[in-house]
Amino acid sequence: MWLFVFFDLPVTTKTERRRATQFRKKLLDDGFTMMQFSVYSRHCASKESLAVHMKRVKSFIPSDGHVSILSVTDKQYGKIRNYWGKKSQPVANAPPQIELF
Repeated sequence: MWLFVFFDLPVTTKTERRRATQFRKKLLDDGFTMMQFSVYSRHCASKESLAVHMKRVKSFIPSDGHVSILSVTDKQYGKIRNYWGKKSQPVANAPPQIELF
């Protein structure tokens, strides 16, 4: 499963910029990668892991601004088409899972 965080945070004052930067850093510390400036994504191996990360993101959402969280399955994520200019880019693969047995 994949978790996406979309946000639009105010950055007009120094305090707002600091809060927005702290939010982005916390996303990176939690294993998210930046897809675009205000779009971060993270792979979660299970629904339980997804719930943990969603709860964690909710805990550090700034008091102002708009934040949206979206979860999609691996199959749905595989249907994403990324374009850099006119060229299509392949979708990042999910990290491999370790099998214990």
